[in-house]
Amino acid sequence: MYIGLIIFLLLGVFLVWAYNGLVKKKLFTEEAYSGIDVQLKKRYNLIPNLLETVKGYAQHEKDTFTSVVNARNSAISAEGINEQQQAENNLNSSLLNLFALAEQYPELRASENFKYLQEELVNIEDDIEKSRRYYNGTVREYNIKVAVFPSSIIANLFKFRTLSFFEMDIRYKELPKISFS
Repeated sequence: MYIGLIIFLLLGVFLVWAYNGLVKKKLFTEEAYSGIDVQLKKRYNLIPNLLETVKGYAQHEKDTFTSVVNARNSAISAEGINEQQQAENNLNSSLLNLFALAEQYPELRASENFKYLQEELVNIEDDIEKSRRYYNGTVREYNIKVAVFPSSIIANLFKFRTLSFFEMDIRYKELPKISFS
């Protein structure tokens, strides 16, 4: 009888330990995602200033501006990792088009305000990348905990599911190589 009680207690301790470990890893992923969210909001707030600067030099390029505004709005309203990734990639493509447009206007490229906004965007992109790496690291740790025996038993019992990594396609990060002189 004592042996059965000891085994039952050990199983109970294991259950609590494994469950708490999964909850802790899950909370770390949520905290890490909030870091990405903060950086994305900084970028969303910078985009209208960037658009206004470009509009001052290229007023007849309404399709490009509309594309950036629509992509920004979609990214702001995106929910969930997969939808957020798609929206961010669309926004990145729109911004790439905006920067390509800026290449056609030497006065715009020479503008101190445009240079500053472009540098700020690159800095924010660096911060997003750091936040994304941290998030993906926490997701990796969580997914390992969900998949590895014996905690996988508890994960299945309490419906803990693996999470997706956050991937972004940031092609315009190479823009600082452009000469503004």
